[in-house]
Amino acid sequence: MTTSVLIVDDEPLLRLGFRLVLESQPDLTVVGEAADGAAALARTGERDPDVVLMDVRMPGMDGIDATRAIVRDHPRSKVLILTTFDLDEYAFAGLKAGASGFLLKNVPPEDLLSAIRAVAAGDAVVAPSVTRRLLDAMAGQLPDMGGRAEPDPRLARLTDREIEVLTQLAGGLSNAEIAAVLSVSEATVKTHVGRLLGKLDLRDRVQAVVFAYQIGLVKPR
Repeated sequence: MTTSVLIVDDEPLLRLGFRLVLESQPDLTVVGEAADGAAALARTGERDPDVVLMDVRMPGMDGIDATRAIVRDHPRSKVLILTTFDLDEYAFAGLKAGASGFLLKNVPPEDLLSAIRAVAAGDAVVAPSVTRRLLDAMAGQLPDMGGRAEPDPRLARLTDREIEVLTQLAGGLSNAEIAAVLSVSEATVKTHVGRLLGKLDLRDRVQAVVFAYQIGLVKPR
């Protein structure tokens, strides 16, 4: 099976570069391009891509609003946001809008290809180290629990072990790293992640990380 990709960026040369990289792979096909968010939303409806490779800053409708609209109107299409590290606030907003992950625009081609395949398969793509740096940098946009708020009632749906896994996940650890910390197998961690996502009605581990920070389970440094 091939994975269909829609490329969204307001820079024609960048779109061409992405197209050349993607079309060099037998399992990936580019089904269209768009130069702004409104066109991205329209093309997604027309072409039904598996993955939308989404820029953030574009004229008219930006990538954040476009992501939100695509996730709402075309949930089968997964959005992978591309950003530069000095625009962390846009990446965080994109994750809250429903993106399945984000990458830096200077990512090596092989990492871009792997990320597209992973997102198409239903996984989230956020490097653990980038997750930590991003959410720490965005502390000002997260709620100040101040030790005064009661625990979020949704945590009552989770077992103690699932809360431990969620805490480690929000700390930016990979499944393998969580397994080492909790002295369990990586397969067990994966099972716990799947269960806690279902209990919290979250789409993927990206949303789980954002949720943990928003309720104050984990606090930015």
